[in-house]
Amino acid sequence: MFSLKKIATGAAVAAIALTAAGSAAFAQKVLRIQSVLPATADEVTMLKAFGDDVAALTGGSLTIEVLPAGAVVGPRDIMDAVDAGLVEGGFAWTHYWGGKHPAANLFGAPIAGAGVGLDNIAFLSWFQFGGGKELYDRLWDEMGVNVKGFMLQPVGPEALGWFPEPIESMDDFRKMRFRAPPGMVGAAYADIGVPAVAMGGGDILPALEKGTIDAAEWCCPKPDSVFGFQKVLKYYYLQGLHQVTVNADMYVNGDFYNGLTETEQKALEVAANASLSKSLSYRIFENGKALKDLVDNQGVILKDTPADYFSEYMTAAQKALQSAADENEFFAEVWQSQKDFAEIAVPFWSGAQTSNASLGRAFADSLK
Repeated sequence: MFSLKKIATGAAVAAIALTAAGSAAFAQKVLRIQSVLPATADEVTMLKAFGDDVAALTGGSLTIEVLPAGAVVGPRDIMDAVDAGLVEGGFAWTHYWGGKHPAANLFGAPIAGAGVGLDNIAFLSWFQFGGGKELYDRLWDEMGVNVKGFMLQPVGPEALGWFPEPIESMDDFRKMRFRAPPGMVGAAYADIGVPAVAMGGGDILPALEKGTIDAAEWCCPKPDSVFGFQKVLKYYYLQGLHQVTVNADMYVNGDFYNGLTETEQKALEVAANASLSKSLSYRIFENGKALKDLVDNQGVILKDTPADYFSEYMTAAQKALQSAADENEFFAEVWQSQKDFAEIAVPFWSGAQTSNASLGRAFADSLK
């Protein structure tokens, strides 16, 4: 015969288990992140990998759902939507919000390496160990938005861009209606006489096909080839100064973030730090494969950027940086932090890279 005591005990245990399971299901949180990019973009692939890490670290209590551009609001409205809680998270490049605060440019795309030679790796050193993270955390209050930011995906240096014919000097460049990034980076092009036009990535190829613009930049070989610029333009210039490093970030509504457990908040931090390294590694190999395909199979011709581009653009960049620093106290504080860091780190880092860069260039030339 069955023991009534055992049955009662078993029922109690089962009830506790069901209650715990119900509580766990109730506690599960979904962070919807709307991107400024379509679902096929490399950045979205890496963002989903970040989400997988977060889910694993939290045992599934926090999961991330990536929404493509336009799913809830237009790309230009993502920051406002996250601030208002219309969507829990957003994904974009922080310099997109330079209109809300000029210092956003120094985190998303510090023009010409902040004018002091910060490449993507040196920038991360400043961000993680040189005081940048503390300033980044202050940016959102300075911007006036209820947001917690996470830097996820550094990239760079970005290519100068695509052209319909070779450019031998800046005089040739100035004849081109050129798609350039928004904000300070694009303004510097206008300052040196390049007719710069800002537009989203998905609009560039149609604009080239219609002749609305003559030349364009977006990023690097892999994302550029995904958009299909090589179908229209065949001259490709890798060496650009405008965006030596560019950083894509995730923005989480402040109320949603504060409602997470300490473990879930820590999981976002740990997964974000992992994403910084994984993104750099992913980009180098993927861009290498894409560039080889572009040159070997799609008729793309690599050219070296004219020397006068660097001097002219750097002059415009320094002017833009100084003007913004004169007008905004927080911008000046961030830029000074980057300059102080560069005084210590850049002489070492640039000097240490010189021999490897020369060796790498010699190896690349031997492959031609």
